[in-house]
Amino acid sequence: MNNKSPNKKIIRGIIYITGLLTLALGIILNTKAGLGVSPIISVSYSISQIMKINFGNMTFILYGIFVVIEFILHMIINHRKKSKGQNYNLKKMLLMDALQFPLSFFFTRFMNLFSAYIPNFEEDMLGTVWGTMPVRVLVLLVAIVLTGVGAAMSLDMRIIPNPGDGIVQAISDFVGKDVGLVKNCFDVFNICLTTVMCLVFIGHIVGIGIGTVIAVIGVGRVIAAFNFVFMKKFVKLEIE
Repeated sequence: MNNKSPNKKIIRGIIYITGLLTLALGIILNTKAGLGVSPIISVSYSISQIMKINFGNMTFILYGIFVVIEFILHMIINHRKKSKGQNYNLKKMLLMDALQFPLSFFFTRFMNLFSAYIPNFEEDMLGTVWGTMPVRVLVLLVAIVLTGVGAAMSLDMRIIPNPGDGIVQAISDFVGKDVGLVKNCFDVFNICLTTVMCLVFIGHIVGIGIGTVIAVIGVGRVIAAFNFVFMKKFVKLEIE
């Protein structure tokens, strides 16, 4: 074992934490633009608006639900594998699931912090240049770039997945379909669920807009572009 491994661990940890903070900032900026939030957080955002509760806290609850579903899916997958005589590291998977709880708490606390200091460009900046549509679109684009970069940085380090990504991977493993396809289906499900909840409880839709559509397309493209530039450098940080 060479002496580079501890340094690699530290660098990976720094990149991972930076990625999570960048992702949290991107998510909050997305909501502050007032043009529609990304599908995976549209449910927690709409519930927070309907029930007038803290968005970060509601996201923490939603992430907790995601983690519980991951537990269930991984146990079912383990049962399937065993019945076929295949190996499956259930303990490792459940540990990674469990670690998503403290990660979610850490992540959503920073969402609350960013939310407290970043104004709502649609409402708080109404009547100023900052509240105009061109500026709000610019804020949305910055948010999408930050979300994509943050997601790529945290995912590429392969430490603890964000529950929003963990649930997609678990469903993908469960149904045996490509992660990209499952992500698209999961996005559509969240949009539909958000739409139904809003229409039933308040009679109009919140959180879904042109920004949602742009986020669906844009975040994936940003992740792909970021990985194209940096993936080779990240691979060198893999600990043997």
